[in-house]
Amino acid sequence: MQGRYGADQFSRFLLGACLVLLLLNMFTGLPLIYLMALALLVYSYFRMFSRNIYKRSEENRKYMEKTDGIRRSFDRMRRRAAQSKDYHIYKCPSCGQKIRIPRGKGKIEITCPNCRNKFQKRS
Repeated sequence: MQGRYGADQFSRFLLGACLVLLLLNMFTGLPLIYLMALALLVYSYFRMFSRNIYKRSEENRKYMEKTDGIRRSFDRMRRRAAQSKDYHIYKCPSCGQKIRIPRGKGKIEITCPNCRNKFQKRS
């Protein structure tokens, strides 16, 4: 693979889409879906073995720009799920600011750092 582009995020996406189409083809049996999966597989391997590194990295950059919002929202959900076992996240009733409170402290009075509004919640 020396001098070749190799695998990147866009290639992994193409391989994943190919796998989904092949699974879909198993249930439907439509030859068009099989041909689309085969085309994605060929294109993905073409990208991986390509020597035109600049062009492939530009394709990957464009893919990353287009999927930036989706990836950020998944990262947010992943972080929120990881924090949910240790913290409660409440919204201030006055200004809507999100406040992270540790779990297991009982009923506590929370002061919003943004508007200084005080409210009580159970942690």
